[in-house]
Amino acid sequence: MLCLDPPSTDRDYPLGSKDLDGKEGPCKGGAALPPTGCFPGPWRQDVSLDCKGFPEEAEARAWTVYYYSLLQSCLQQAGLPETQDRSQAPRTGCPGAEVTLCVLGSPSTFLSLLLEGGVQSPGNMLLCLSPAWLMKVAASGQEGEASLQVSKAVSFYPGGLTFLDDFVPPRHATYFLAGLGPGSGHGRQAAELARNLTCPTGASAELARLLEDRLLMRWCLSQQRDVAVPATLAFTYRPPGLLRGGEASPGLRLVELSGKEGQETLVKEEVEAFVHSEALGDASQVAVRLSGWRWRGQQALRLHLRLEPSAVVNTVLTLLEKLEEEESVLVEAMCPPARLPLPGSPAPGPELAVRVCAVVCRIQGDRPLLSKLHLVESDPNHFASQLVQTFIHFDVTEHRRDEENAQLLAELVRTRNLKLDGCFSFWDDCLVLTSLLCRELGLPCSPPAATCLAKQKSRTQRHLLRCQGPPWPATSLHAVACCPLESEADVERAIHQVPLPGVMKLEFGSGAVGVQLVKDGPQCHEHFSRILHDLQGEADHPGIGLGWGNAMLLMEFIEGTEHDVDLVVFGGRLLAAFVSDNGPTRLPGFTETAACMPTGLAPEQEAQMVQAAFRCCLGCGLLDGVFNVELKMTGAGPKLIEINPRMGGFYLRDWIQELYGVDLLLASTMVACGLQPAVPAHPRARGYLVGIMCLVSQHIELLSSPGSRETMQALHDKGLLRLNLLEEALIPGQYEEPYCNVACAGPSPAEARLRLLGICQGLGIDRPSYPVVHFLSHFK
Repeated sequence: MLCLDPPSTDRDYPLGSKDLDGKEGPCKGGAALPPTGCFPGPWRQDVSLDCKGFPEEAEARAWTVYYYSLLQSCLQQAGLPETQDRSQAPRTGCPGAEVTLCVLGSPSTFLSLLLEGGVQSPGNMLLCLSPAWLMKVAASGQEGEASLQVSKAVSFYPGGLTFLDDFVPPRHATYFLAGLGPGSGHGRQAAELARNLTCPTGASAELARLLEDRLLMRWCLSQQRDVAVPATLAFTYRPPGLLRGGEASPGLRLVELSGKEGQETLVKEEVEAFVHSEALGDASQVAVRLSGWRWRGQQALRLHLRLEPSAVVNTVLTLLEKLEEEESVLVEAMCPPARLPLPGSPAPGPELAVRVCAVVCRIQGDRPLLSKLHLVESDPNHFASQLVQTFIHFDVTEHRRDEENAQLLAELVRTRNLKLDGCFSFWDDCLVLTSLLCRELGLPCSPPAATCLAKQKSRTQRHLLRCQGPPWPATSLHAVACCPLESEADVERAIHQVPLPGVMKLEFGSGAVGVQLVKDGPQCHEHFSRILHDLQGEADHPGIGLGWGNAMLLMEFIEGTEHDVDLVVFGGRLLAAFVSDNGPTRLPGFTETAACMPTGLAPEQEAQMVQAAFRCCLGCGLLDGVFNVELKMTGAGPKLIEINPRMGGFYLRDWIQELYGVDLLLASTMVACGLQPAVPAHPRARGYLVGIMCLVSQHIELLSSPGSRETMQALHDKGLLRLNLLEEALIPGQYEEPYCNVACAGPSPAEARLRLLGICQGLGIDRPSYPVVHFLSHFK
């Protein structure tokens, strides 16, 4: 059994939010209605989910609809076709002579099993989305036992094909597997269906209850020789019989409570002894959480420094009030996140990878695209005003008025009688305004709520941290602990929530302006104060998002290699992905230095990056568009830095067009107009590009010299290098962005790297204060 709790992302969000204020409760075991609007997508909603003769009540019907949408979402993310409804023509089959493998439960939990079953036994692997689709019939000659009949199910076939089928007469199950977790909508009914069947079953309610209790499992494991469990202090209230008797491991201590009140002295003594014990090893933090069958799947916890036992005691006493019989409060060691070894050092363990094979069936249309451009711009003298069909001068710099501005712009469009097919933007600040305008005009676009979520960095991470699944793998695996900062008090609180060293950045910033590594509390306060003083509004540094304010965030610093993933998504389906590698930055800053495309990651790791980026976008509701996702590949897999809900910036469009023949600008235009771009699903690069950034602070002499500029342009014209100018003016400053990118092509990354290194040394880009060799070291 695998634990779904990622050690480095299972965080409080933030302190005092949902875990202790009574708003978040335990799993209800199916008593409540399922969440709504979780799985947006283009699949049909008018399918026949009712089982004839067995109508469902509203609550049960809601769970059936939920699971059907979840199945379509899982198929969509796997690149598989939508389920086809053929229930109007019932399957007759051969009752009693067929193998019938029946699964009742969450599609995301059992998807891999269902897909493989469809390959090995086509049409015989069945998924039931409701207990009403099944019926128990007393078995003749076998007192107290019953056979299980299937009246309706989703049938699985090779290639990921699925069909919604009715069976007349019903099929007899020869094997039954039910999802019995407390979070499943049909848990109790599934447990009853699984009892006393003539066919084999794969689970029972009693076994599931045992496996899902964190403390009970640790206790049972600790009884086995040589099985280590995390250092744990457990306060149990009337513990179950299995927890009585036997000797636990030295790192697992059980404290049985006679009541939930008046335990202050006992709790204080036990906590102080635990935080000073050798069992915690070198852990600097402890986590406090609830344990028990009711609390399975609840990820809320509190993190405290080991050196602050009083805070731990207060949290334990607060959580004791929530306990019922056979439940516990756990104080446990906080495992540090996995760290990648330094280059050249031995790996910490065996390199493992999971290969995932998906069959994608797709027909591409080849439709010509003729476009007329209408531009909205704040600058009345913008150079593009003479290049478009219609120019609308409108001040869009105050983005806290985007909703009002979207309505005004929509009225201008209607007044001028403009017939629009789409609307899009590549400017970070205007992405939310664009989605609001599309909503006003009824144009294709990701929802404004999704764009707002992706635009604010801390909201992105905190939202994805809450997405514990389904579908699996949950996007919480890729999210990183972070806290929003608007005041000095927020900074002080964040220091105790986010493991340090951390990264402090602007909530709505771009270009890595103001992003800095902070190692301790004083550095956090110092950098926060400096940014609030230096970058107060748009005039202080135009074009980096200050029109949205200068709020900041603190997030955990994740070690690993940095990568960009540029995605083309249409109707919630991934059409194409392009992965590039970034070189090491000049710490404590994070301004980009170097890049390489295509990626040098192993194919398995590249696939992980693409899927992580795609799932994070879907998790935020970004269903249509070209998106740029920044991630790090760590020892624990891909971790999200941020999502840019627009085409990748800097040189990325140029490089992708050169290497793959795909124009992201054209793809963005087509998606905005509701047209599916014709892009290769598995593009092959024509070679490699390796590039280096030039900064005004490091290369002012080179960049301001007319002779040097002419040399670079001449090398570009001859095809010896690729020059991408990123800024118009040479403006030095404390908070800078790259001025240009210089790149070289080659049949291999090593050859492209050597060519670039030679040019950088010849032009003077390489220098002691800007060591190009170091920046290109990841691309050997």
